Amino acid sequence: MLLWCPDWPVLAAEIVDGVPATDPVVVLHANRVVACSERARAEGIRRGLRRREAQGRCPHLTVVDHDPGRDARAFEPVVAAVEEVVAGVEVIRPGACATAARGPSRYLGGEEAAAERIVEHVAQSCAVESQVGIADGVFAAGLAAREGRIVAPGGTREFLAARPVEALGRPALADLLRRLGVRTLGDFAALPAGDVLARFGFDGALAHRLAGGRDDRPLAVRQPPADLIVTADYDEPVDRVDAAAFAARTLAELLHERLAAYGLACTRLGIEAVTAHGQELHRVWRHDGLLTAAAIADRVRWQLDGWLSGSNGRGGARPARPTAGIVRLRLVPDGVLAQAGLQPGLWGETGEERERAHRALSRVQGILGPEAVVTAVLGGGRSPADQVRLVPWGDERAPARPGPPPLPPAPPATVPPAPAGSVSGVASSRPVPAGSAAAPASGVTPSRPAAGAAPGAASAPVVVPPGGRAGRRAGRGRAVAEPPWPGRIPPPSPAVVLPAPLPADVRDAAGEPVVVSARLAVSAAPARLTVGDGRPAEITGWAGPWPVDERWWAPAEARRRARFQVCLADGAALLLAVEGGQWLVEAIYD
Repeated sequence: MLLWCPDWPVLAAEIVDGVPATDPVVVLHANRVVACSERARAEGIRRGLRRREAQGRCPHLTVVDHDPGRDARAFEPVVAAVEEVVAGVEVIRPGACATAARGPSRYLGGEEAAAERIVEHVAQSCAVESQVGIADGVFAAGLAAREGRIVAPGGTREFLAARPVEALGRPALADLLRRLGVRTLGDFAALPAGDVLARFGFDGALAHRLAGGRDDRPLAVRQPPADLIVTADYDEPVDRVDAAAFAARTLAELLHERLAAYGLACTRLGIEAVTAHGQELHRVWRHDGLLTAAAIADRVRWQLDGWLSGSNGRGGARPARPTAGIVRLRLVPDGVLAQAGLQPGLWGETGEERERAHRALSRVQGILGPEAVVTAVLGGGRSPADQVRLVPWGDERAPARPGPPPLPPAPPATVPPAPAGSVSGVASSRPVPAGSAAAPASGVTPSRPAAGAAPGAASAPVVVPPGGRAGRRAGRGRAVAEPPWPGRIPPPSPAVVLPAPLPADVRDAAGEPVVVSARLAVSAAPARLTVGDGRPAEITGWAGPWPVDERWWAPAEARRRARFQVCLADGAALLLAVEGGQWLVEAIYD
């Protein structure tokens, strides 16, 4: 069943540009007429005429340029109107669309009744005149639509037999066939298919199939999306957790059966509820695997439990309890994908401990909210606080900053330790460029301060020459990755990163404050550390400074600081930073 709108480029120009279709109007493409109005045809204008010849036949002719985008935009409401009557419509071109005739003819009372219903609905909805043709193929139905005919089943070949070969829409092929004495589609269809392919090629063979009433491909209609949402209405408002759990189980099984019928699975579930007072509640749950019927039921039960047993508003963190019971519950599968099955573990199914932990954390989220349970995601950054991002449980664990952690360094060559009291063995002798890596020079890696070490012993660097033994071994065996964040704190990473740095005071052996100059020169070796209002602690080992000069191009966000690693007499190891003359404790080593 094919619906055809006569002179559609002219109608589209009227709909979009306001050109009156009742006047003599032609649509030109490549200086030739591709469509014309009824009054233009009355003046002797036909398709294929040149512009000057068409204007000679009708001096007051309105000329419109051909615009396929305009034709498609104007035709979309017509297609939508057809889909309101029949399901599954394929757009052939702007101005023509097709659908299977079997379904509409059954539920609309026959093919003729269905055609009349579609034409009437398009006229009422879009104010567009159209015609419908029905045949055994799209090509034949298009020719039948120009006459408003319904070809009987099996009569398509006879219907096409008397048509001229120009109906194929291939001018070059039609001219050649006429010179060969083939003037109708019936004559062309009577030729052997093999000879047609050998003489006219693939396009000629395709036209031969159309002349015989056989389409080149089946109708590919648009399939409406499946309605996967399940809804349950309750006469009595649900205000008890046990009743909500029963409702959740029934609705979850219904949703899982509907998804399974389409071969789909759900990874993100939307739970919507409406109370008797009109209050709307909505929550989206995410799952790293595929939600089974039991998993869907658990999440719905947990969410309803969290809503119905919420606080009365005095707790602050928990949401207020609804003022009435739930009268409508909807489950919306948000993340849907093809059900291909899950890969089992090496020794069987996934461990039950992980599943129990996931269920427990998801239930806590249902009661306290998604932000109540977070996990850490490692990423890039220069300071430990920048390398960790907290994301809600179940969300995508993507790092906020690009760049994976650098590869562990190659085994270093051994060099003698620096003299006691030196600053990193290098920093006190020459300035360190801002934004450098964890050491001031290439191949210098400071070691972690050891508990109880003598001052300066932990700050001795290990230097690996670029062409040394370790470098040659790395070049032969594996690729050495450059650190993605220059100025990054060297390993090992601290065990505890403070959410807010603590103010500290660092003094030397004489009791004077330790100062770091703009050229990274330390005034004296750090000897005592005081954190906040606490008691002073003796520093037995230290390493640094490591400078960071970030976002210098943005004065409001610029940050320049130097960092130190220190070891205290009680065995504690800290990460310190000095910024603007103020010492801060950023992290604690284990």
